[in-house]
Amino acid sequence: MPFPYYEPMVEVTRGEIVESLHFGALAVVDVSGRLLASYGDPDTVTYLRSSAKPFQALPFLEMDGDRAFGLSSEEVALMCSSHAGTDEHVRVVQSMQAKTGVSESDLLCGTHPPYDEETAERLRRQGEQPTPNRHNCSGKHTGMLAHARLRGLPIENYIDPSHPVQQMILQTFAEMCGLPAERVEIGVDGCSAPNFAVPLRAAAWAYARLCDPTGLAPKRADACRRITAAMTENPVMVSGAGRFDTRLMELTGGRLVSKGGAEGYQAIGVLPGATGPGSPALGIAFKIADGDGADRARHTAAVELLRQLGVLTDEQVGSLSDYGTRPVYNWRHLEVGEIRARFALELYPA
Repeated sequence: MPFPYYEPMVEVTRGEIVESLHFGALAVVDVSGRLLASYGDPDTVTYLRSSAKPFQALPFLEMDGDRAFGLSSEEVALMCSSHAGTDEHVRVVQSMQAKTGVSESDLLCGTHPPYDEETAERLRRQGEQPTPNRHNCSGKHTGMLAHARLRGLPIENYIDPSHPVQQMILQTFAEMCGLPAERVEIGVDGCSAPNFAVPLRAAAWAYARLCDPTGLAPKRADACRRITAAMTENPVMVSGAGRFDTRLMELTGGRLVSKGGAEGYQAIGVLPGATGPGSPALGIAFKIADGDGADRARHTAAVELLRQLGVLTDEQVGSLSDYGTRPVYNWRHLEVGEIRARFALELYPA
């Protein structure tokens, strides 16, 4: 097997032959941190990338920064987002900046074309270059700058791992994962901010606790609830119209939070009661080993995983058919194969 920590999760066929395989690993845990299900090695250590964003916002909300600056639920959602760079996303990030005393020129995230294709094409036609506010991480960076403003800290080096903002984020994230901070591997994300690598089961536990924070300290629990409420009430802010995280949260009507990351990472938190009265919160984290550059494996795996857990009904799976099992077409739009999940969860007894 080419990857000792991963197992085949999604296959791509051509005719009757499996032409390509995407390997992966996953973990599903409850709010106590108990492993409920896995596939591959649930202790695989890998970077969360943008799936870490709710936890990068958490200490700011725990200090009531959103209330101090009068931030809306939309603006909190954008802090946790990998947004599509539409005019609406830019409007919200500009509002955040006006309220918190931050300027677009303060952002150290860099630039890239908007993920929204219509917006990107319009900018090209107009000869307009994308600016940092169009960057998918501009909400996160504005939140980090607001965090620094709230505490009267310097903003010039706010993404330095030694900056007090980043140190507090690291400590908070580690606590949510049930790990000492020194066990969290630190890397530099695509947006230049620090990012974290932990075992899949630890990241899944963080998401379970985010969705059911009853065992946490009152201030942190309240901040977790504000984050999940903001994300589920404003799913378009978290990603963008038609994009996977947004579609999934819209379809499930506030029953889960979904946050993908680069290189094939996906995290999902299932809120209490989502699968029926009294059902527990769940945290889910998985990684597609090859990074899923064509975006054809991660979403397929997510839909199948949620189906196997009973989080999605057959009707909801059907509504996500463009992400689940689906045909492969050639350039003449002839159906030549299929993309489909090929894993079964290993379930653990209580």
